[in-house]
Amino acid sequence: MTTDLAPFDAADYLDNEEVMAEYLQACLEDENPNVFLSALADVAKAKGMTEIARTSGLGRESLYKALAPGAHPRHETIQKVVHALGLKMTFTPIAAH
Repeated sequence: MTTDLAPFDAADYLDNEEVMAEYLQACLEDENPNVFLSALADVAKAKGMTEIARTSGLGRESLYKALAPGAHPRHETIQKVVHALGLKMTFTPIAAH
């Protein structure tokens, strides 16, 4: 017997800014930078890639390329996308070991 499973798409569950921010924060903590880029792409997809491209001033195709696994987007590009998502990046100190 086989079980049919629907493909998982994180964007389907990113329905408000608080959830999006928590998701990005968790993924930013991963050592693999592709995890964060993938999460940023998920959040942009949830908000609407066309809208994020327009708001960030990036072309839609450029946005997809910048958020693709293995891409090395500039800091300026990441900042534009994060701002277009209505979010900001913040940092906290690491607790003493």
